[in-house]
Amino acid sequence: MAEVNREKLKIQYEKELERFQETHKKSGELFQRAKGSLLQGVPMNWMTKWAGSYPVFVKEAKGAHFTDVDGNTYLDLCLGDTGSMIGHAPEPVVDAVSDYVRKGTTFMLPTEDGIWNSEELSRRFGMKYWQYATSATDANRFALRLAREVTGRCMVVVYNWCYHGTVDETVAIQDEKTGCTVAKPGSLGPQCNPNITTRVIEWNDEEALEEALKKGDVACVLAEPVMTNCGIVHPLPGYHDKLRELTKKYGTILIVDETHTICAGVGGYTKANNLSPDMVVVGKTIAGGIPAAAYGFTEELGEKVAAAIPPELCDIGGIGGTLAANALSMHAMKAVLSQVLTEKFYEKTLPLAKRFNEGVQSVISKYDLPWNTTQLGCRTEYWFKREPAKNGGEAEAAVDFELDQYMHLASLNRGILMTPFHNMALISQETTVQDIDYHSEVFEEIVKAIL
Repeated sequence: MAEVNREKLKIQYEKELERFQETHKKSGELFQRAKGSLLQGVPMNWMTKWAGSYPVFVKEAKGAHFTDVDGNTYLDLCLGDTGSMIGHAPEPVVDAVSDYVRKGTTFMLPTEDGIWNSEELSRRFGMKYWQYATSATDANRFALRLAREVTGRCMVVVYNWCYHGTVDETVAIQDEKTGCTVAKPGSLGPQCNPNITTRVIEWNDEEALEEALKKGDVACVLAEPVMTNCGIVHPLPGYHDKLRELTKKYGTILIVDETHTICAGVGGYTKANNLSPDMVVVGKTIAGGIPAAAYGFTEELGEKVAAAIPPELCDIGGIGGTLAANALSMHAMKAVLSQVLTEKFYEKTLPLAKRFNEGVQSVISKYDLPWNTTQLGCRTEYWFKREPAKNGGEAEAAVDFELDQYMHLASLNRGILMTPFHNMALISQETTVQDIDYHSEVFEEIVKAIL
């Protein structure tokens, strides 16, 4: 079994930093300028975590590639961490937005596009009624509020090392020693101790799930159908059946967050695997990267939600937003759902993701590395762990920050952008076989350099 040579890793990382600085000078200049007006020199603080001395500043993008301000071109396997999963600037969306923006962008009134989108989302995900938000974070936040309102219960169950945006109740983990819910490391100014609002359990643990629910005070379980943000962690056989069984048994609403798992098919993992949640949340790519999200309800739950919202107070209930369901995002969403994110998209991208996975795995096998690969639809990932993780705790324990940074930076220097903070790739309909095979070549080159 091959092992990473830590001395070589340090040496190679320094070489990659030098190469980065030499080939990204204008990005460096912009970063220094940005420090005068942007906190930490970036518009979002987590952008400081990208591998390299500073973030790459983007000039333009099309399809599966983008160009930075220094003229470097890249194969984009990040694709906005799903926001641009359909590729950058797809023509149907460009045309729809360019035409519609001349007609107005937001009115606080409905348009016909909203009806079409809801009918299509119902067909895909099986939910009767839909509402809209500007982000999946907001949609998740609103879903939790409505679940608590309808059930009259206060607690929420989420999974260890999950991610559902910046929803306060979900920025929490399970303490390794006590098993209690605690704030996630790095959580900034939590409103309260998260154990007041949240029970965190491990994914795939049926006993822990029933233990969390049997007190009868849990409003909802919020879950990705496959964990993704800590790495792709699939459900064990039968886990979804048990999740549905136990939530029904204890009168708990089941919310499935398909924001990332829309990579599994036109109706996400829900349609592909015949799940039957009470609510579904989806966002990011459904409007081609224009901020938009949707959350749907079964007919039964939708009627309860509608009855719980007093008409005279519906504008101050803690859900909504003046830009939610704006006319421009609704029109972009219709273009995406009708012309881009269709069955043909998945017919092309799923085999390419399989080819990517096999290319990486061939290198892992060739050098007998204690790593593994996993795939979910057009999303694929490699891990620095011999066996796939079964839950979020195992996934977090497998993180190797130094190795992550090297792999990302070395890939970037060779014109490949991976999804930040873990080693995940998304495949768009504009990605080619040549792109996939180029990544396999680069992967072997940068791995060999540290063995």
